[in-house]
Amino acid sequence: MKEITPDQIDRLPGRQLAEGDTFCFSCHPGIGCFNRCCRNLNLFLYPYDVVRLKNRLEISSEQFLDQYVDVVLRSGDVFPEVLLRMAENEERSCIFVTEQGCSVYGDRPDTCRKFPVEKGVLYSAGNRKPESVFFYKPPDFCEGQYEEKVWTIDEWANDEEAKVYNRMTAQWAELRRMFLQQNPWGAEGPQGPKAKMAFMTAYNIDQFRDFVFNSSFLKRYKIKKDLQRKLRRSDTELLLLGFDWIRFYLWGIRPKSFRIK
Repeated sequence: MKEITPDQIDRLPGRQLAEGDTFCFSCHPGIGCFNRCCRNLNLFLYPYDVVRLKNRLEISSEQFLDQYVDVVLRSGDVFPEVLLRMAENEERSCIFVTEQGCSVYGDRPDTCRKFPVEKGVLYSAGNRKPESVFFYKPPDFCEGQYEEKVWTIDEWANDEEAKVYNRMTAQWAELRRMFLQQNPWGAEGPQGPKAKMAFMTAYNIDQFRDFVFNSSFLKRYKIKKDLQRKLRRSDTELLLLGFDWIRFYLWGIRPKSFRIK
């Protein structure tokens, strides 16, 4: 999800979509570019993407991170990016794409789910609440843009079952923005224990569940019993707790989902 400032918005590629605007798109095996957009990607994975994919593959978060992603900490960044590892072939195709299409289609990442629409978050001075903005930007080779099926943004999000992804990704984007505003690591840097705790919480949901239920966490913090039951079985609820924990752990922001005993 791209962060945008007002001075950037008119320079971005693609057609901005206002509420009620329409666009044409349909993707199916009958078009000549089928699967072409699944090649040579820098496909960023957000925490909820990892939850859905590791559950689809029926493996642990640890296994998914080891086998399917590259964790990249670029110079000057304070938090790493997580990218889906591409296949080691000439086209650097997505490891989940087949001749018939995406093998994990029902749990495909947020970026794939919104294609060919890109969502951004507009931050403007004096407006505390960021505004969602949308751009229709299929690549030149995409034949799906010439299909007759017409969509609005809401229709597209509903059809692609993207709303829960959008909600989870928006929360993560706001949290990442806090890293950029204030380096939380201090002298220990982005390889220290605070950074490792934040990464584990966001991207290794199974290890975070073990931390919550098998460390001293519940002796120090109170979580309502009904929420505890949800956390044991729902990775989505646990990830929301994790976002709350990162804000509290790094910046002391009062949590909504637990309290200090």
